[in-house]
Amino acid sequence: MKGVGKKMRRPRKKGTPQKYDPTFKGPIYNRGCTDVICCVALFIAIVGYVAVGIIAWTHGDPRKVIYPTDSRGQFCGQKGTPNENKPFLFYFNILKCASPLVLLEFQCPTTQTCVEKCPSRYLTYLQAYTRPQDFEYYKQFCVPGFGESKVKSPTEVLRDGDCPSVLTPSKPLARRCLPAIETHKGVITVGNETTFDDGRGQKRNVSELVEGAKKANVVLEARQLAMRVFEDYTVSWYWILIGLVIAMALSLIFIVLLRFLAGIMIWIMIVMVILVLGYGIFHCYMEYSRLRGEAGSDVSIGDLGFQTDFRVYLHLRQTWLAFMIILCVLELIIILLLIFLRKRILIAIALIKEASRAVGYVMTSLLYPLFTFFLLCLCIAYWASTAVFLSTSNEAIYKVFNDTACVAAGQTCNPETFPTSNVTRLCPDARCQFAFYGGETGYHRALLGLQIYNVFMFFWLANFALALGQVTLAGAFASYYWAIKKPDDLPAFPLFSSFGRALRYHTGSLAFGSLLLAIVQVIRVILEYLDQRLKAAENRFAKFLMTCLKCCFWCLEKFLKFLNRNAYIMIAIYGTNFCTSAKNAFFLLMRNIVRVAVLDKVTDFLFLLGKLLVVGSVGILAFFFFTHRIKIVEDTAPSLNYYWVPILTVIIGSYLIAHGFFSVYGMCVDTLFLCFCEDLERNDGSPERPYFMSPELRDILLKGNAEAGKSEAQEE
Repeated sequence: MKGVGKKMRRPRKKGTPQKYDPTFKGPIYNRGCTDVICCVALFIAIVGYVAVGIIAWTHGDPRKVIYPTDSRGQFCGQKGTPNENKPFLFYFNILKCASPLVLLEFQCPTTQTCVEKCPSRYLTYLQAYTRPQDFEYYKQFCVPGFGESKVKSPTEVLRDGDCPSVLTPSKPLARRCLPAIETHKGVITVGNETTFDDGRGQKRNVSELVEGAKKANVVLEARQLAMRVFEDYTVSWYWILIGLVIAMALSLIFIVLLRFLAGIMIWIMIVMVILVLGYGIFHCYMEYSRLRGEAGSDVSIGDLGFQTDFRVYLHLRQTWLAFMIILCVLELIIILLLIFLRKRILIAIALIKEASRAVGYVMTSLLYPLFTFFLLCLCIAYWASTAVFLSTSNEAIYKVFNDTACVAAGQTCNPETFPTSNVTRLCPDARCQFAFYGGETGYHRALLGLQIYNVFMFFWLANFALALGQVTLAGAFASYYWAIKKPDDLPAFPLFSSFGRALRYHTGSLAFGSLLLAIVQVIRVILEYLDQRLKAAENRFAKFLMTCLKCCFWCLEKFLKFLNRNAYIMIAIYGTNFCTSAKNAFFLLMRNIVRVAVLDKVTDFLFLLGKLLVVGSVGILAFFFFTHRIKIVEDTAPSLNYYWVPILTVIIGSYLIAHGFFSVYGMCVDTLFLCFCEDLERNDGSPERPYFMSPELRDILLKGNAEAGKSEAQEE
């Protein structure tokens, strides 16, 4: 039975290895167009995307996001309008903002008008009516045109809602006049008063104003945070740019040194990363110890809840303990990986040295990420502007608001014809005022679909820009590898030649690969949206199913990115279509699966350490600068609402810059590795069939391949 089992065992199919071809000298120049249907589909989709943008820009109005709107749908503070000098929105009765309607329709059921400045004192309409000087002050808070028609009695004015019944001291918040609430020894006051006259003969507690202000503010909290963040950017953008320039300089210096001192730089990088993480652990421990015994420092993050001012968390011992634990885990993981991968790191360093030579002979490759970054900025700018215009292309919707029960309350209305409508006879105190932006036309019903199309095209075009960069770099570095005499046999402009071939022949293949990735990414966005909607549900099975789907599509996206990257290398070399290139690349990697684990992923790990070194160095410098801890430039650092805003911006920007530079090396290593695997199958190192790899690379890689071959034999 044992013999029969061996006899019945079938060999695993991993594709057909490449055969020796004396005419093959690297990237094929005589090639044809591939995946033409996908190229046409991309062109049609772009034309449709431009049409969506034009439609959105025609109907949209971003002012709806920036400026508050009064009860007539007019913008406050907008230049060229009657409200140009009235930037603030005033609520006639802030108490009505405590209604649940605020949370449902994002509007207070009270008259709202644009004013030049917020009221600064308590004053009722009845008091102002008897004093001419106060009455002139009061009229600026009434509806536009008040006092120009026939004179009304105070009772008629308050009945018709022409003026507010009372003014309360207010301060502008997000361009809205909200009560100037203050707390003194635990007592809440507004304008140094604990009670106020509501203008109708009743004394009210200021706590009612607080409740109304809270509900009115529920929609404004995010905008307030955004405004403070924007203010921080306006005063710190110059220093943020300096930090990003420092990150670019560090990345460039590191790459140049890597060209000449690859082995030494890799080990220096490893040691520096360990030291930077070690300093982070030490700093967290010192802050944790310093806060011992301070009042309020032992409060847990869960008890504190969410705070818009993130500086509050830095006064908690639990925050620094969490940071310290995270850094300790990272430090331990890196040290363990270095111990177990020490032999493979030597092999990876040899591959990085060869990549350094290739980058040295194709120096323009270091500048190519700037072009990719430019294309991505165009995609992001077009997507963001189109999204804003689409979201603001709704029309002003007016609804009936009433203080008492009314059958017409909540119905849509027309403010021009409302005074003569039946609603005013049914509900004498009803008002027709602006509610929100919406619409019932075919265009407005299609807005959700247009937004989804906008997101889909953003992913497609962004992935296409990245794919174009990968194919271009792969073609240039493949030209280096397959040159017998390096660099004499290199073409004159390998990067530009590769870029031209990619656009001329393989736009369709790039569109195909990026389309597959875009579909998966859009599905992931939809799943995230559904997951947010299901959070309030108690259905455990639905939550479990959603988690499984999110995990599966995350894995699928990672696999597609890996497959696309290697498929693009094969496209750059052989000029085949996407499916053929993906199949050949996949089977080539499967035939060298141990080598992939030994070389390719170890180099990715080393490049990740390089990115962390750049980001960590610039991040620590930004932290000390923006927190005024560098004595020399202590007075130069700007005063900020949230110092984490520029620090996070510098850290994220530094990572993107470092990733851009190291991505060139990463693509170079992947291309050389795939070419190396092809070289082993095509040639045997004899004078008739010599290897194309350099002697230095051959000596160390073939030694590593001997070990890999033993591992593969054991698997068999």
